[in-house]
This record gives sequence, C-alpha cells and structure tokens, in this order.
Amino acid sequence: MSIRFGTSGWRAIFADEFTFENVRKLTHVIAGHIKENLEYGFFSPEYGLHAGSEQTSQPPLVVIGYDTRFFSEEFAREAAEVFAASGIRVFLADSETPTPALAWAVLDHKAIGGVVITASHNPAQYNGYKWTPYWGGPATPEVTADIERRLAILSQHTIRHMPYDKALRDGWIVRTDFRTPYFKKLRGLLDLKRLKAAKLKVGVDSLGGAARNYLRPFLEECGMQVTSLHEERDVLFGGHSSEPSPEILVGLADAVKKKKLHLGLSCDGDADRFGIMDAGGVWIPPNDVLALALHHLVVNRGMKGSVARSLMTSHFVDAVAKSHGLRVRETPVGFKFIGDLLRGGGFLIGGEESGGLSIAGHVPEKDGPLACLLMAELVAFERKPLAKIREELHKKHGAFHNVRVNFHLENLVFAKELNDRLKLKPPTVLGGASVWRIDETDGFKFVLKDGRWLGLRLSGTEPVVRLYVEAFNKKDVDALVAEGKKIVFAKEKR
Repeated sequence: MSIRFGTSGWRAIFADEFTFENVRKLTHVIAGHIKENLEYGFFSPEYGLHAGSEQTSQPPLVVIGYDTRFFSEEFAREAAEVFAASGIRVFLADSETPTPALAWAVLDHKAIGGVVITASHNPAQYNGYKWTPYWGGPATPEVTADIERRLAILSQHTIRHMPYDKALRDGWIVRTDFRTPYFKKLRGLLDLKRLKAAKLKVGVDSLGGAARNYLRPFLEECGMQVTSLHEERDVLFGGHSSEPSPEILVGLADAVKKKKLHLGLSCDGDADRFGIMDAGGVWIPPNDVLALALHHLVVNRGMKGSVARSLMTSHFVDAVAKSHGLRVRETPVGFKFIGDLLRGGGFLIGGEESGGLSIAGHVPEKDGPLACLLMAELVAFERKPLAKIREELHKKHGAFHNVRVNFHLENLVFAKELNDRLKLKPPTVLGGASVWRIDETDGFKFVLKDGRWLGLRLSGTEPVVRLYVEAFNKKDVDALVAEGKKIVFAKEKR
C-alpha cells in the first residue's frame, strides 16, 4: 500500500492499512526526514533552539499525543519506540490529547515536531497519523511530499525500535502532561475576568473524544456551570462519526433547550473542529462562527489583522472584515494553507467552513476548544444570544445562506469525466445570471456578479463530489443546488 497525506495527515481503516507495521514505516521515514534536514541545515532558525549553543549535545525532540480511538495509545507508543531507536527523544502524552494541545506542546517544548495518532472526525473504523512540524501547525505540501518520497524508496530492511521500558528507563521516552501548559496558553488568549463575571450555563458534548478531559474542566475554571454529555471514552463514538454536526448533537440540543442553557459546545474526536449551539438549541454553522469570531475580536477585543479563509468558506466573514477595513486572503481547502499564513504574521484569524479556526498569537492549527471559548466570550461581552448578534450582523452586511451537499458518483471514471467537462465547458450562466469569475484553485468556484457562488470539489480518493452554494436567501440557495446537481449528473452531449 502507499501512505498518502490528505488535507490533514494520513488516515486509513484500522487493521487493513492502518497497522503497526505501517506506523513504524511512517515514523522511520519521518525520523530520517528530521535528521537529514537538521544535518544539512534546511530547517528554519527556530530549529536552532534544539541544537543551539546551549543544547549542542541534546538530540532532537518530538512530542506525541493520541485520541480516544481503539489502540491509539499503543500506536503512539510504537511511534515513540521507533523515534527513540533513531536517536530522537520523545515526550509522550500521559493521556488522550487534543490536536491543538499537541500543537502547542510542539512550540512550548521547542520540539522539532509532533505526532498525533488520530483520524479526527472520521468513523471509528479509521485511525490516522498527523505530523506537525516545528511551527506547531499542519505539515505543508512540501513537507508531506518529502515524507511520501522517502516512503516510496524505503527498503525492506528491519526498522529498529527501542523497547518501551528501556526507552523510559534511559530517558528517551518521557511521559508528559500536555494539558497544563495548554490551559495556561488558553488563559493568555481570553478575558477570564469577563467570562467569570457572566456566569454562563453551558452544555458540553465531547462525543467520547479527546476533548473529554479538556473542554469541561477549562469552562468550569472560567466560572461556567457545565452540563456534560458523552465524557466517557467511547472508541466507537456511539456508532457514528465523531463530527460535531446538528444531526449527531441531538442530545446536546435537547439539554440546551430543557435546561435553558446559554450555549451548547462540542468538539470532534481530536478536538480540532468545533460545533456551536445557541440558546434554545439553535445550530450556528461554522461559516457563521467565523464571522462572529472576527466581529468579536475586532469590536470587543480591539484586535486587528488580516483574515484567512478557505476557498469554499462563506463570504460572510469577508463582509465583516470589509466593514473594519481588513484584508481577506483566500486559500485552497485544507487548514495547512491557512496555518501557513497565520504563522507568517499579520493575520488576526483563519478559518474554514468545515469547523476549523485559530487566531493570532496561538498555534497555526485548528483549535476546537478555543472556538468554543471565543463564542462563550462573545456572549459574555455582549450579553446577547449568538443568534441575535448574527441577526444584527445580517442587518448590517446582508444575510448569507450557504449549504454543502455530497454527491456520490458511480466510480472515479465518472469523477474524472466531470472534472474534464468542467474544464472544457464550464457553465456560463447560473441562477439566471452570468458567471462573473471562475476560480480553479481547488476544484471549481463559479462566482456571480451579485456575490452568489457555486463551488464543486472532487475527492481525489473516492467517487464523491462536494457541492457548495452561497446566496442571500434560501430560495436562491435551493435553485443553485438544483443547478449544481444537474451539472454533476449531466451526460455530456455527443
């Protein structure tokens, strides 16, 4: 099999392709990637913090975390043993660790990089491997391409690993608490005084994932009264994916309504994505959360900076940014592109429609708990429900209605035919208006002059096409979805 990195690491079905053997192989080539790049000085100056004048005798350091999936801790230990045998020290999490907490651990411990064993929001039969380089964000395409190249030429010689007990005894592996420093980092990003004064009542659904020992405890530290759901470890995630969607968070919505809570907050399996509900169990889509977060940071917190969002993310955040004179940068889909901008400086916030968000001064990685806390902070500042604040923004900037629909094609051949057809003969009229601009940065985005748009992205690994639509009322959204469906399933005229 070939190990390929997607938009966020490598994921595969447990015991089929995601095996101990393949985890060892991947760890082995990453160790080679680290050592060769250090040897030839290809890493940025930050790497000098690990091998600089004060630590010249110290080997490089990697931090490793894992989620609540079946055998995730065992896979993490296996990776740690391979790194140790390669002369790389490891700080291994002492409990399940959200991806953003591990990302902060990379920066906090000045590590050469970090690994999280997780398949994020995928169903329970999947597991995965995220490599986080020294900057504390997703690996860029250049990094993953080098790792994949090394995998392709990997010889069949035995990959060495150091027995776990020996590695512990000799100090090559150190069990480490990553929660305490992550909580300290969050405190520095928030107005704790304002949060405590608000005395909010919130519901939390950890979905049996890595947020279970993080989100509720920190909210309680901020003075909130918390009703917690699904905090026990659940390797099956209740029989569904660990995605914080309204379909899965029915129990949270009921709790918010029945107990008259101010908010319902949730994260996916590795806590890099968020799910937000307002009072009454009203779902606040991630597209709206991004616009609300920008409004809050600028208006209530007095912060400034550019905005980064992915290609298929709502233009609602653009309207909010424009009203404050802020620039918006559009990226291909995948937080690695947004993270690359955040770590470069000058950007206040970055986010995507699938539920990822981070801000200036933090890790350039999606952070679900932070997004939840920012929404709580917004309510604490303005003393209004999120839906009310959104309504006020809609009155000022116009309403933005959007939807994403997945269509399953018969096979990958049909997907390629669709891609070729859109390249050769793209639609010129949609929704009764001429297509003003076509963006092929990542899939196809057809933008109309009045600001409505339709996007199509094809999966590279399965016969699935994702349709994205945004308009200013539900009627136009439904009409564009119908047109998009016709485009996807149209038979090319002979």
